[in-house]
Amino acid sequence: MLYIIIQARMTSTRLPGKIMLPLCGKPVLQVMLERLKGFHSSIVIATTNDGTEQPIVDLCKTLGIRFFQGDTDNVLERYYQAATFYGATDKDIVVRQTSDCPLIDPDITQNTIAYYQSNNFDYVSAGTGAGFPRGMDTEVFSYALLKEAWQNATEAYEKEHVTPYLYRTIRSRLTFGQYKNNADHSQYRLTLDEQSDYQLIQEMYQKLDCRTDFTYDDMIKVLQQNPYISEINAWVEQKKLHA
Repeated sequence: MLYIIIQARMTSTRLPGKIMLPLCGKPVLQVMLERLKGFHSSIVIATTNDGTEQPIVDLCKTLGIRFFQGDTDNVLERYYQAATFYGATDKDIVVRQTSDCPLIDPDITQNTIAYYQSNNFDYVSAGTGAGFPRGMDTEVFSYALLKEAWQNATEAYEKEHVTPYLYRTIRSRLTFGQYKNNADHSQYRLTLDEQSDYQLIQEMYQKLDCRTDFTYDDMIKVLQQNPYISEINAWVEQKKLHA
């Protein structure tokens, strides 16, 4: 079984409520889910239980997307409980994505999963380190490893960011793979953390006629033909992971 678990909350510190901001007449989260429509039956939205999450819950109900409400700060526990609630077993595949990526590419998602399945890796990722823009980030691992992380992680950063226990704490005994891009596009930032990120994403969707069926190559072509777009959020720094 495949579980694509997407963490989603309303309480972002830099841009509160960002995933429910309007984009082409729909909430950002809905646009992302439309990008991933081929995975509809595998998706679980892992949202919070702090009382702010009702818009997310309502959207999931409207779209027929499974959801789970869990701890706001302990995202690792939220992932584990979400997968467990929907019946995951040790050999099942867990995919981690975040809800602030409305330009996420379904082919990159599928190819990362396939790379994990066809190789003997414990953990596979695709992201900036593999030559993709920030906003394509995808991590793939087993439910068994998710359970082990949940049982043993002790540091706050391990619980907030879900996978550091795997690629930092027990890295020496795991095998790691990267699904790599055939070019380096890591200079582009296509995720949503700041107002300028939102402006860039809006501009991208305008150039793409508010379609959600565009390809990765379509997206890169827009960025290359319109260099001003990537300048919109060039100043934004990705939030650091602190040990």
